[in-house]
Amino acid sequence: MKYLSFFRLRFATGLQYRTAALAGIVTQFAWGFMEIMIFKAFYRADAASFPMSFQATVSYIWLQQAFLALFAAWMMDNEIFPMIINGDVAYELCRPVSIYNMWFARNAANRLARAALRCFPILAVAAFLPKPYGIAAPASLPCFVMFLLAMVLGLLVTVSFCMLIYMLTFFTISPEGLRMLFISGTEFLAGGVIPLPFFPDKMRAVMELLPFAAMQNVALRIYSGSMSGGEAGRALLLQLFWLVAVTGFGKILYRLVEKKIIVQGG
Repeated sequence: MKYLSFFRLRFATGLQYRTAALAGIVTQFAWGFMEIMIFKAFYRADAASFPMSFQATVSYIWLQQAFLALFAAWMMDNEIFPMIINGDVAYELCRPVSIYNMWFARNAANRLARAALRCFPILAVAAFLPKPYGIAAPASLPCFVMFLLAMVLGLLVTVSFCMLIYMLTFFTISPEGLRMLFISGTEFLAGGVIPLPFFPDKMRAVMELLPFAAMQNVALRIYSGSMSGGEAGRALLLQLFWLVAVTGFGKILYRLVEKKIIVQGG
């Protein structure tokens, strides 16, 4: 219950930033339209050679923009890094709670709050855009249910990866190198820059097995129709596997932090 309280408090706090959400919505609309126009140019050249239909790609892009706050690797809790560097984390360690679980709950709530403010306007407008520039409806009810499950698992995997960065920061002088490496690599490998089906087959097969693909790739491809049936079921199981594996590794790092920690700056 105590971690649920942390979740509720951070979620309520995140809902207060409406002006920032409005600015984000405008930016994401502009970025979404730009991406769609770029893909449209390529599809005009040779649409038959692409692994996804243009409508599926458009749906993928609009969902990506609507739920950017859920899966973007760069949207971390910027309060945590200074706390670790300047030594204020000592106050957190004095609390009768697991800071791993507390930070996990706060991070998840922060992402959900941001997504809640931004997703509905983007999806509402995208739904009324003329075909094929608007978002399509899911293929079926089971497809939509699998999409929602993949969204939840993708969010949890993303937060678990962020927790790894927080835990590794305890063993470094500065978190900037870790953040730059994590953000640039994750966005590319998770399908944040180009959907994974557009990569060469051998490369894609490897990328889909990596933990990064368990973030946004699975949910967005299930909804867009690029992934279905047995392939979608296997992808969901792989998401669950990576959630357990990444969270378990993060917990191990947290135990090491608890046993021996050097508070920088005193």
